[in-house]
Amino acid sequence: MEKIKKMFKSVSSKNGTYSVGLTVLVLVIAVLVNLVAGQLPESMRNIDISDNGIYEISEVSEEILDELDKEVKLTVVADLDSVDQRIETFVKKYAALSKKIDLEWIDSVQHPSALQKYNTEGDIINVECEETGKSTQIAFDDIIKYDEYTYYMSGQLSETEFDGEGQLTSAIGYVTSTETKKIYRTSGHGEAMFSTSVNELFSKNNLETSEINLSMNAQIPEDCDLLFLYAPSSDITDDEKTLIEDYLADGGNVYLILGTDEVDLPNLEAIMADYGLGRADGYIADMQRCYQNNYYAIFPQLTLTGDLGQGIKNEMVLLLNSHGLEKLDTEDDALTVSTFMETSTQSYAVREDGETEGQYILGAVAKKTCDTGDEDTNEDEEDAGSGDTEESEVSRLTVVASDSLISADITDQLTTLDNLTLFVNSVMNNFDDVENVAIEAKSLSVEQNTPVHAGTISLIIIFVIPIAILVIGFVTWMRRRKS
Repeated sequence: MEKIKKMFKSVSSKNGTYSVGLTVLVLVIAVLVNLVAGQLPESMRNIDISDNGIYEISEVSEEILDELDKEVKLTVVADLDSVDQRIETFVKKYAALSKKIDLEWIDSVQHPSALQKYNTEGDIINVECEETGKSTQIAFDDIIKYDEYTYYMSGQLSETEFDGEGQLTSAIGYVTSTETKKIYRTSGHGEAMFSTSVNELFSKNNLETSEINLSMNAQIPEDCDLLFLYAPSSDITDDEKTLIEDYLADGGNVYLILGTDEVDLPNLEAIMADYGLGRADGYIADMQRCYQNNYYAIFPQLTLTGDLGQGIKNEMVLLLNSHGLEKLDTEDDALTVSTFMETSTQSYAVREDGETEGQYILGAVAKKTCDTGDEDTNEDEEDAGSGDTEESEVSRLTVVASDSLISADITDQLTTLDNLTLFVNSVMNNFDDVENVAIEAKSLSVEQNTPVHAGTISLIIIFVIPIAILVIGFVTWMRRRKS
């Protein structure tokens, strides 16, 4: 017994006892921390440490979920053992942001009847709202997107984007919404087609698009919420001009994007002039706000009021070979013109025979109050002292000076620009009761730290610094060895 007591009195035994006690204490603390962490909400447990921030949820989605007033059910139908961990983590974090969202996971292997119930082959998220009776499905392939071109060339799938937030927010907006806006895009004048990126953003905002040839239609459909003219390469006819003017006079909304070609558009310009906008002669060169000394590649000055600034990150929009717009003098008190894109004051409208210095508009919204009601007067109203009754609507004409705003050559290559966000905001601005909820996908491309060009800095980092460290270390070692 005395030997045992002496063993515990030794320095080594005391140190050992201290180490064991400290280890036990650390283990107890770790267990308690895990128990407490397990009780935290899903949104607090999942901290985004990914390179691309794929688990980050924007303020737009958070606001939508915070104001959600209808019950929404998310049902994941898949082989739960093979669900991508990124999708699982994001869905759990997203659903935890609202008490109105009920999340259910169904293993399609253990419950194959679910495939028939939801009419799917699996790997989907079914989103439904019982109150509205609407439902939609999100395929896993729409969340994690792949480069099909690389697959066809090499046979290997390359991940490109993660669109979890955009797909879920759009789906929830769709199933809880009671109405859908309709956009009619004109044809018959060499108009451009919307890119895949634009169509996806329209779809996320529950905007339906249809094509209409005004020469073949006696009137613009009653369900037209926005008439879109996308870079026409020839002018509209007189009859089409009358149709558009009548549509605007009834409180309609028109969106016009000018093409890059220099073509005469007298009828379209007449409609623009009626709304206080004229087209400058020539292409616009900006000496101050240009891309790498290319004066025809312009970064416009943005004026983002109201919802136009929603989701704008860096206020960088690029336009190429743009025409310019100018405000026209008008005495119409019912008309207001607001610009949201313009050049700097050091800009020129360049023509073959010269140039004109000035500051030019690149994007504007003109609003006009239109009297749409009929004047109803009867004897009883006159006797009662009531005058004529008229209803008024506000018509909008949005004009963008260059189709490069939504050109896939720019938006698909320079994804950090705000071109598409500003464009969708300006479209949604035509609807008083909705806002832009389209959220762009996050890139999954690998960030490369390797310098592309081995310049002076690269040589210093790769060779000079490591060699210097080795030399200093060797010299220090030699000195210590001799001492």
